[in-house]
Amino acid sequence: MNMDKRIAIVTGGSRGLGRNTVLNLARAGVDVILTYRTQAAEAAAVVAEAERLGARALALPLDVADSAGFAAFAERVRAALLEHWQRDRFDFLVNNAGIGVHAGFAETTEAQFDRLSAIHFKGVYFLTQALLPLLADGGRIVNVSSGLTRFALPGYAAYAAMKGAVEVLTRYLAKELGPRGITVNAIAPGAIETDFDGGAVRDDARINGFVASVTALGRVGVADDIGPVVAQLLGDGNRWVTGQRIEVSGGMFL
Repeated sequence: MNMDKRIAIVTGGSRGLGRNTVLNLARAGVDVILTYRTQAAEAAAVVAEAERLGARALALPLDVADSAGFAAFAERVRAALLEHWQRDRFDFLVNNAGIGVHAGFAETTEAQFDRLSAIHFKGVYFLTQALLPLLADGGRIVNVSSGLTRFALPGYAAYAAMKGAVEVLTRYLAKELGPRGITVNAIAPGAIETDFDGGAVRDDARINGFVASVTALGRVGVADDIGPVVAQLLGDGNRWVTGQRIEVSGGMFL
């Protein structure tokens, strides 16, 4: 992919799928602004690794659950673009940051629901809105959804509902931003071995075995199954793909 001198913002880029996405973008020659909430040391390590791969990288703190802070964050991005790149626009936005909450429908609390909504839906909506003036015409947005919007597993009703909302939002953004040449797509990973949801898929042999047994390719996904797909979606060869939900699950529950 020829993506020299492009700049991406990746939320939640200090670990898991976000980290993998940052590094795959760096390998493709894309510079990256990654966000983190509390893990400054982890974020700094990702920046260093991205720079070893030849990209310019920068980590900025951001709590995606706090929409009141988005205007100030956008101003920090504007200042960083001018200082580090002598530009006033970035090219790609990857809305990746998230948390996992496992709770049955009947046991889900309003506090859990509100936090999931703030991070996975309201945060995506209003952070994208705040950054939109800085996103270049012809740019790209990728929202991270979940395989759980297609298949249902008990304990994820609230989480999956928020991701379903993001998929609808993805189509609306594709329609409304199309006149600016901006493409908007959602990727929907299946179960992945990361520290998401307490690392259950990675660390619990029973869960790991179950996921592998219902996946066409016969194993649980890893972060490096996802990051390259994001990088490809942001590549020049995908300029005509927009408004799509692209599942990256190895064929889970086909």
